[in-house]
Amino acid sequence: MTQGLLHYYYGRGKGKTTAALGFAIRSAGSGQKVVIVQFLKACDSGELSSLRYIPNITVFRGKASGGVFFRDMRDEEKAETKKIHENNFRKAIKIVDNGDCDLLILDEAVDACTLGSLDIEMFEKLILDKPKQLELVVTGHGTYPLLLEKADYVTEMVKHKHPFDQGIPARRGVEF
Repeated sequence: MTQGLLHYYYGRGKGKTTAALGFAIRSAGSGQKVVIVQFLKACDSGELSSLRYIPNITVFRGKASGGVFFRDMRDEEKAETKKIHENNFRKAIKIVDNGDCDLLILDEAVDACTLGSLDIEMFEKLILDKPKQLELVVTGHGTYPLLLEKADYVTEMVKHKHPFDQGIPARRGVEF
């Protein structure tokens, strides 16, 4: 790949991570090296079970207190989560800098920045100084002005209805 582009998938609708991981599978299937950093996620999911079988995909993820939403964590857990997130981000950037990554996916990075669990300067430096050949995908719920300005692809996922709103919890194999 000679020119990598920036993709931004955002919104309250379902499908941001699914779209990003579909891209990862397509890229790895074409012989490219993929690095995925998932922020604010720690529970095992169906897609992770599948990704383990695909060569050329590396996944970094984790947070303190696995099943608890960030907003419900104690301050110590939030601080530990921030350390985990920033360490995973640095590991991914090191792989990019070594030329061993064609596609970098930062899943829920916008939310991590918004919640204070990822250093905004580190994140924005990558957006502004993205290596020319790197294909970069960023996901999140809210809008992020820098991404709206710099992204080559901007896709908003809009929620019209969702079972969670009716009290139906996330289901294994469907939502995770």
